[in-house]
Amino acid sequence: MNTSEQFYDVIILGAGASGLMCAAVAGRRGLSVLVLEKANKVGKKILMSGGGRCNFTNYFVEPDNFISSNPHFCKSALKQFTAWDFIAMVERHGIEYEERRHSQLFCVGSAKEILAMLLAECDDAGVIVQSRSSVGSVTSLDSGAGVSPGARARYQVAVAQAGQSRLLSCRSLVVATGALSIPTLGGSGYGYELARQFSLPVTERRAGLVPFMFSDSLKPLCERLSGLALEVELSCGDHSFLENILFTHRGISGPAALQVSNYWFPGDELIINLLPVTDATAWLLQEKRMSGRSLLRSRLQQRLSRPLVTELQALWWADFAEKPLAEYTDQRLALIGQRLNSWHVKPSASEGYRTAEVTLGGVDTDALDSKTMETRQHPGLFFVGEVVDVSGHLGGFNFQWAWSSAYVAGSNC
Repeated sequence: MNTSEQFYDVIILGAGASGLMCAAVAGRRGLSVLVLEKANKVGKKILMSGGGRCNFTNYFVEPDNFISSNPHFCKSALKQFTAWDFIAMVERHGIEYEERRHSQLFCVGSAKEILAMLLAECDDAGVIVQSRSSVGSVTSLDSGAGVSPGARARYQVAVAQAGQSRLLSCRSLVVATGALSIPTLGGSGYGYELARQFSLPVTERRAGLVPFMFSDSLKPLCERLSGLALEVELSCGDHSFLENILFTHRGISGPAALQVSNYWFPGDELIINLLPVTDATAWLLQEKRMSGRSLLRSRLQQRLSRPLVTELQALWWADFAEKPLAEYTDQRLALIGQRLNSWHVKPSASEGYRTAEVTLGGVDTDALDSKTMETRQHPGLFFVGEVVDVSGHLGGFNFQWAWSSAYVAGSNC
């Protein structure tokens, strides 16, 4: 086993969105930059995002689009590097993109173009990116220990790669290791372990932007409706989203479910408004007056899919399934209308980190300088991206946080 030691101005742990962005920015400042990635390929999460099209940002990025124990923390980074700054980079590289619903921006071609852009930016800046690099330990050094006084090494990193062990030192260390979500794409808790090693607080973590599962009578209903999507207003507590849900063989997914999952805790109910722009009670009473001979399911099938109406009929009016609307009391129709506008369901759990798009919580923002992403206690130690306690809504906001937090760290490391 060979052992060698080399100094870099900046070592970045993680070659995902934030790691590569930070490296490119730091490299353009003339710094020597090394990016270490434990996986066999870089940018795996970029490649799978947005169905392979990468929802890389949003036209309207506001602090309210983010969740953190300190809702003000994200403001400085988002102001220093905006969505328009990243869009300018995308355009400079000739990547064609399109706007979708809710001002989301996607590649017309492939997410591979975003990864290629970041790697090209790193290459132009002289950044070295190495995959299959396993970090064994990180040690804080006294200034200049073990290297020439001019180098001012502050951290030492032990790395194993291709059977060789190396000791690397750096002036600035950037932790861009991601978080616990989707472990098959490299998600891990290593960044939290490093934070604890340096006595930095870490907030409670849980899966975010994640589908729901059911274990009660709704599970077979969801199985039967698996693949059906419809627009609803989905609520949890004070938070509501008007978007599609998708029934799955485990429960419900889709944009509305993913958004609400950021605010859901075990035991909470969800409220599904199946007719979000309709007062269902008033509509049903009108249908009774205008089409009294019709069956309720035939009128509802004008608004909702036949399979869903069949399931709702079994739940709410099975005993009147073959009776015309004229035979329903107004009170019975009002109750059905209320349920259509406010269907209470209680998930048994979320699908967890296995399918979660983000990890809520992370390195406590109280330990970081919002203007630079540098830790307050340890000069030269930075945390960026998903490992930090800042998470975005669905719609390109998590990528924008990656770009913005990485930019300010790369500008100051």
